[in-house]
Amino acid sequence: MEFSFWPMLMQLTTFLILLVALGEAGLVLLSGVRRYFFQQEVYSNALENFEERLMAARSVRIDRGRESTSWAGFRKFRVAEKVDEGGGIASFYLEAHDHKPIPSYRPGQYLTFSLDVPGESRPVIRCYSLSDAPDPTRFRVSIKRIPPPRDRPELPPGRGSSYFHDQLGVDSLIDVKAPAGDFSLDLSRGRPVVLIGGGIGITPVLSMLNALADRDFDREVYFFYGVRDRDEHIMPDHLASLAARFPQQLHMHICYSQVPEEELPEDPACRYHAEFVSVDLFKRVLPSSNFEYYICGPPPMMNAVTTDLREWGVPDSDVHWEGFGPATVKQSPLAKKVGAETANLTVTFARSGTEISWNPESGSLLDFAEEHGIVIDSACRAGSCGTCVTAIKEGETQYIADPGSMPDSGTCLTCISVPKSDVVLDA
Repeated sequence: MEFSFWPMLMQLTTFLILLVALGEAGLVLLSGVRRYFFQQEVYSNALENFEERLMAARSVRIDRGRESTSWAGFRKFRVAEKVDEGGGIASFYLEAHDHKPIPSYRPGQYLTFSLDVPGESRPVIRCYSLSDAPDPTRFRVSIKRIPPPRDRPELPPGRGSSYFHDQLGVDSLIDVKAPAGDFSLDLSRGRPVVLIGGGIGITPVLSMLNALADRDFDREVYFFYGVRDRDEHIMPDHLASLAARFPQQLHMHICYSQVPEEELPEDPACRYHAEFVSVDLFKRVLPSSNFEYYICGPPPMMNAVTTDLREWGVPDSDVHWEGFGPATVKQSPLAKKVGAETANLTVTFARSGTEISWNPESGSLLDFAEEHGIVIDSACRAGSCGTCVTAIKEGETQYIADPGSMPDSGTCLTCISVPKSDVVLDA
């Protein structure tokens, strides 16, 4: 049999040509695929940058609108509606008495009220958190009637809360300062958040929750609400309806500290727990610690949660909290650290012409002043509202809790300050 070399060579050549052609086609296809994914990435980045610019522009527009409709001092508002929420809590819907526009606000902020409480020689100043999403027509605050302390039943109930519950009804007028406060949620950011409310401390985080609901929850949200039992659980239907409407974005957790496990409610939209709100619970529920945390509640809860979050490795910059009342201040780590370091100092109240040896047991300069009959206006008593700011004429003071926002140089928030040296205050 004669061997034919040329046909085989032709077949091999044809095969090589086809192989090269296929390789070139593959390179062209690969280049096209790479170009496609590159263009998709460019498009995605451009879209993300556009959304960020849009959110920033919207935030600037809101801030400008807020500034243009804000006001200085106190302004008359009318109680348009009063709603019993249960658990000793009532919501008050407030509309401007002059019918002029009202500003928007950042969810989590508060209103400051001047109350003409019967029997008081001067107005009582109180701060209460806004409890709803911003509304262009009215404000809402939800206020719990504060009874006497359990261990001191002979003491009177809360003056501010009693005034709201007992003296104010529909069409009552009240003096209100514009929304303020640095404990607030930045709606222009998209990072997932954990909102934590204990008791009546739910009000500012409820405002945040409702504001996020208005935006169809454009981020993942875990909401933890701690109360003793169903009777203290305010707006249960509203919270459950939000959880049912947004099952993917909103994770609702209700903690009943005084209800056995077998008696917890069953709700497919909400998870109930027979325990206190705690970081141990977060570790069982959250996919990681990589969230921003917003916390408001009783001092023991807040101290435990903030301390345990730090131990869990959560940066302080990711933990935002708001305290209320002197108990928050006196239990702060800074207060415990200062302690007896402030002994043997003298405090002078210049306008009163009074010089007194400082007593560290008083707690704060505001408490110390009140013990000696010296009046300094105050409201939150936790370093948040700025009502008690007082000029320092001589000497230095130091803070025993972190201020909500630092006051001007040469002044101090007396509700969270103690003397660092002999000091003269303009009071």
